[in-house]
Amino acid sequence: MNSLAAQQPEPAGLERMRGMIHYQRNNFAAANLAFEKAILQDGNDLLATQMRGVTLYRMGQPAAAIPFLERANSPIASVNADGTYVLAVCYLDVHRYDDARRIFAQQYKISADSAASYLFMGRMLLRRDHPAESEQMARKALQIEPGLPLAHLLLGQLALSRSNAAAAVAEFEAERTINPMNGEVYERLGDAYLRALRYEDAQQSLNCALLLEPNSTGPYILLGQVLLKRDDALTALNYLLRAERMDSSNHLIHLLLGQAFRALGRKEDATREYKMAESIQNAGENQK
Repeated sequence: MNSLAAQQPEPAGLERMRGMIHYQRNNFAAANLAFEKAILQDGNDLLATQMRGVTLYRMGQPAAAIPFLERANSPIASVNADGTYVLAVCYLDVHRYDDARRIFAQQYKISADSAASYLFMGRMLLRRDHPAESEQMARKALQIEPGLPLAHLLLGQLALSRSNAAAAVAEFEAERTINPMNGEVYERLGDAYLRALRYEDAQQSLNCALLLEPNSTGPYILLGQVLLKRDDALTALNYLLRAERMDSSNHLIHLLLGQAFRALGRKEDATREYKMAESIQNAGENQK
């Protein structure tokens, strides 16, 4: 490639290719320089333009990335959806929420002013760790369409993140009314009841979750916690052993198994599980 670069004039597309190689190697500073040269050589090279925007985003410069992504978005959006997504995320990061909502709506083929569009923004903002703005979007979605599925679910998640169990229960109960066949709703509601110390309600809700989500470990783990709180270690053990068979690398499951074994007087089994939980947790921290 260097020998080609020495040719005068330099072959068309060479700097873009160099930039792609650097980008794939996560060498973003070099990729950015190569894409900059490619654009100087050919101002109509929209792929180089888009990739420079994506590269700047990966370098933590969303505001600088936006003009390049905007320029390339419309002509080649159908060819490279990644650039469109990155443009929307850049808008989020610089708090241009209306623009982000418009881009996401285009991607998902929904009206930008619909309740679904606002709810989608709420979920994306929560993922980007903007809980206050996420709540605003979810409430706007419900204002437009009060019966919108999953909006109360998001509000309940936000309430749980603030450790407001009572508010979470109210939101999840509202979601259950709208969306009674969604197993996640019962799992989240059971979690909220557990945190609100409503153990009987939690057990009932989590049993409903199990019927709808038999292959999910979440309800089994939560039922184990609830039953330990209700001093039923033997039944808790059965649920937790089922969860362990489904996900043996979950440190919380082993921690709860240790508690169940200890409550049943099985000290050696309890010690083994506590050690396993500690080992898994330490291994996870070492990988960070």
